[in-house]
Amino acid sequence: MTIRDLLAESVERRGDAVAIRYKADNQWHTVSYRELLSRARAVAEMLHRLGVKKGSRVALYSENSPEWPEIYFGIVGLGATAVPVDAKLQEQEVAHILLDSATCVVVSSSKNYPLLTEIESHLRELSHVVLINGKDVLPIQNSRKVKYSDYATLLREAEAAAASDGCAYNRAAPADDDPASFIYTSGTTGRQKGAMLTHGNFTANVASCRKAIDVLPEDNFMLVLPLHHAFAFTANLMLPIAVGSEISLVENLKTVSENMREVSPTVLIGVPLLLEKMYNRIWNSLKANKLGYSLFRLGIRKPVIRKLAARLGGKLRLVVTGGAPCDPDVLRGFEQLGINVLEGYGLTETAPVLTINPQARPKPGTVGKELPGVEIMIMDADDAGIGEIAARGPNLMKGYYNNPEATAEVFRDGWFLTGDLGFIDPEGYVTITGRKKSLIVNREGKNIHPEEVEYQVCKSPLIREALALGYREPDVKVGEQVGVIVVPDQEALDAYLTRHRHKRSEKEIEDLIRSEVKKQAAEIADYKRPRRIQIRWEEFRKTSTGKVKRYLYAMAPQDGG
Repeated sequence: MTIRDLLAESVERRGDAVAIRYKADNQWHTVSYRELLSRARAVAEMLHRLGVKKGSRVALYSENSPEWPEIYFGIVGLGATAVPVDAKLQEQEVAHILLDSATCVVVSSSKNYPLLTEIESHLRELSHVVLINGKDVLPIQNSRKVKYSDYATLLREAEAAAASDGCAYNRAAPADDDPASFIYTSGTTGRQKGAMLTHGNFTANVASCRKAIDVLPEDNFMLVLPLHHAFAFTANLMLPIAVGSEISLVENLKTVSENMREVSPTVLIGVPLLLEKMYNRIWNSLKANKLGYSLFRLGIRKPVIRKLAARLGGKLRLVVTGGAPCDPDVLRGFEQLGINVLEGYGLTETAPVLTINPQARPKPGTVGKELPGVEIMIMDADDAGIGEIAARGPNLMKGYYNNPEATAEVFRDGWFLTGDLGFIDPEGYVTITGRKKSLIVNREGKNIHPEEVEYQVCKSPLIREALALGYREPDVKVGEQVGVIVVPDQEALDAYLTRHRHKRSEKEIEDLIRSEVKKQAAEIADYKRPRRIQIRWEEFRKTSTGKVKRYLYAMAPQDGG
């Protein structure tokens, strides 16, 4: 099945139902399934007029917007390949993606106009840039090489032709095995590789998700995560579209709570960082309400829980999270509100979902069981059953675009090697223990998972983030020791200093943080404890889904602790 088939089926069943809900000018607006298809056909016609053919690459370089889905469906409906680009990337990263993918047309938010004019001369294939809200930057200065146009204007010009039987959309015939997206993902080196994901990869993964997760046409999915990311794309766009559900777009990260109260979503797709912020906000509000908190502690919980749940719209029943482990306290907190939180696991290269916890019997601390149609196995397991997680199924990418060496590295006998270490318990639940490439091996040959060290160190309320890294002393040739970089929690630290009623020097504060690290690390085996402690006051740089970019950091050659 192709992505355009998936959309067509939903239009047939749910044509007049709301597909997309978004807020603009202080009002909520809707796009029906029939309107979404109509606009996608117009996008395809527009792109055809710009010279886009089957197999051409078209970049979609924008934050989430009501236009994003229609543009994507128009690109792939024409048989072209979409190249979603993270709107937060730096200039050289955007240039690399557009150059590597040989993108010929970019459809972009107008705020990216200055950056695109800076890099256009380096992009051999680029001929046209279409700007969403392009009138914001008019008059657009066209270079001799690249033409810039306003999206709304071109779309309007294409609408009449798009409604005819002989339109470009109707003439196109993408196949299941055609690439639908090149999604660029950064590896441990930081160099981005384009995962070639086909129509069939995505539709197979959606079909598997529908068998594993109980979602209904009456559901309203809240869209918070960026759609350029495979998890949000599949779970928060393709899945609800396939079911015929409604998708409500948040205005921005600052308005998540407000928007949830306004549209009352039933399903939320999120990452642990988002859930932790929501959890802290809700439970802090409870603690601030002395009467409510007292009633809750006395066991009179129903009226209190109703009030707390209302802060999330009052109808939220299901949260699906992935990308990193979720704090067990957060899971329990949502459970007390009557909200089922399911942890899952996947990678861009697998379109992306591989496992998810069953709704009837989730197992905290695991990422659940393999999806229907997906096979998971552990490669090269050690005596404890821990090895590299490998996957097989119809959702595996074709490979990395223009990079056969990198493709060969991640496939073995038809299995995709995830680079993650873990084990499968007797009941079939998968537990992830760490990343293969971030594994620290000491002089005795013992394996240390940095995630375990980080989790332990962050049990201190004074530490916001931790990154455990291996380092080697200058005179040591084999094996690494454990070091850790920590980011203190400034708010908690200020509260601590206030409680103790005295100011401390910078050195005393750093000594306090170091002692906290050592205190927490005393709870794990000696060989896992950090021998070097480095303190930084800025948060770690992260991907758009909250994962720390490990490859950017290393232990300083000489550091205290």
